Amino acid sequence: MTPPLRKSRATATHEARVAADIRRMAAITAGVAAAVGAFLAFVGAFGLTDYPLVLRLAYMVPVAILTGMIGLAGFLLAGRLAPRLNPWLRAVLGGLLIFAPIGVIVWFTAGLIPGAHIDASALPGFIGTSLVVSLAMSLLAVAVNRRPSERPPPDPGAVPSRFLERLPVRMRSAEIWAVEAEDHYLRVHTSAGQDLILLRMADAIAELEGQDGMQVHRSWWVARAAIIDARRGDGRATLTLKDGAEAPVSRTYAAELRRRGWI
Repeated sequence: MTPPLRKSRATATHEARVAADIRRMAAITAGVAAAVGAFLAFVGAFGLTDYPLVLRLAYMVPVAILTGMIGLAGFLLAGRLAPRLNPWLRAVLGGLLIFAPIGVIVWFTAGLIPGAHIDASALPGFIGTSLVVSLAMSLLAVAVNRRPSERPPPDPGAVPSRFLERLPVRMRSAEIWAVEAEDHYLRVHTSAGQDLILLRMADAIAELEGQDGMQVHRSWWVARAAIIDARRGDGRATLTLKDGAEAPVSRTYAAELRRRGWI
């Protein structure tokens, strides 16, 4: 049996940063969910208008925080299932993945309120309301969890490189995260989404010279700032990027990546 590889200092740092990001997202999501839960309690959502406001708050706020955590898990799961979707579309997918279970949870827990008379006939209404709330919460979670560094303002004094000029106008002020070869095209991963351009990988690397990034595989160039995780196993390494894409590291470039502390 092959002994497990020792985690490099860089890998441990990546894992600590990912864990810190998840804790930050969970804290922000919990705060937003509590506020949304208080609002839903105030308006008497899910047919709870007949109950006192204090009782609605005592019920709705904890349930909102719980479902907010489920929503965050759905967003992370959506990133695994469809890593190439931009964050907003992943939020929609995450909302679609979790609205039904959340509707069931809210329906079940609402029936535990003293004096409540909620039977199975009310379940479809709870699930329908959950669909709207889940999608809204997922999109709100993306909005409040995005870092300012992921939305840099355009610098009017910056001279665009030849590579940036090949991209759509909406992407020219975005961060370049990675370039991935697909047949005769290159898929450019950026903080503003993805796009395909007709260009050779060698020419793209030449035009990206001076950027804090490097080629990690014959089909991948990756920016250092785009990496959120680095995993090693079976003698190979894989880099996980901010948009959920996974870039393989070939043996040709692994030594240089280790020298730089990337893996």
